[in-house]
Amino acid sequence: MKPALPLVVDEQTARDALPAIDIRGALAAMFGALAAEQAVQPAQTLTLLPNGAGDFITYLGALAGEKVFGAKLSPYLVGGDKAVITAWTTLMSMETGQPLMLCDAGLLTAERTAATTALGIDLLARPDAVRLALVGTGAVGLAHLRHAAPLRPWQSIRVFSPDLVHNDAKRAALAAADSRARASASIEACVEDADVVMLCTSSGTPVLARQALTKPALVTSISTNVANAHEIAPAWLPDLDVYCDYRKTTPGSAGEMKLAAQHGWSPERIVGDLPALVSEACAKPRYEKSAFFRSIGLGLEDVAIAYALYRHLSGRQSLQ
Repeated sequence: MKPALPLVVDEQTARDALPAIDIRGALAAMFGALAAEQAVQPAQTLTLLPNGAGDFITYLGALAGEKVFGAKLSPYLVGGDKAVITAWTTLMSMETGQPLMLCDAGLLTAERTAATTALGIDLLARPDAVRLALVGTGAVGLAHLRHAAPLRPWQSIRVFSPDLVHNDAKRAALAAADSRARASASIEACVEDADVVMLCTSSGTPVLARQALTKPALVTSISTNVANAHEIAPAWLPDLDVYCDYRKTTPGSAGEMKLAAQHGWSPERIVGDLPALVSEACAKPRYEKSAFFRSIGLGLEDVAIAYALYRHLSGRQSLQ
């Protein structure tokens, strides 16, 4: 008997399936498995293409309980008028060695990035947090808003991006994401008195100055393709309670963490990561100073959401 062909999932199929998938729940379970040593997360790899033609980032991961291995391939290709960026995830069975699914991971990447931040906020934000700020209104920023909005009964949600005030389409997308969201004229106005600040930009250099915060807050930050990208100044890290998605891999990729060595900070000062937070194995912020949650994106996040998608589309409850 010939092996079954893998599912091939395009972006629209993934989009249609997303409402049926508990993404944050899948990620929480995955980080729990990582804490219990029932998952493996290698460091992501960067392959530079010859002649400055771009690069491929490879994200790998294996889940023992689900018996699946996955690899997300994310190319950044230059040479034309505009860089080409795509992402595809391959899911394989650890029982048969056969491929299970190949899916367009562009939309899934935005969703798992936002859901990881939301998980971090859920575990780290002060219980009485009521003011949410969002910097960045691209697809990833709006995904962050959708995932973070249900976490608390936010009294205010302020949003800033440089062109938001004058861009009707962006304002409409913002209103569709959450009716409580209000555009701010400046980043300073956006983050004033905020309890949680989500940085969701494609900037390679700092966008938030420490003096913009008027009280201790939780600041979250994500990655972009720019080398050593960072949304806050590396010199700020020694004055923050620092958390990340996975302490074994994040410091080697996060730009501000790599550069913060010049300012007396080292990865040993990371208070905790999501596996430790999910398993209640580390302290939470006391908010005597601001806290920082840094996510770089993990292969296991891609594997977890791809497996949840596979189970939904295939109708199978288990690979065991």
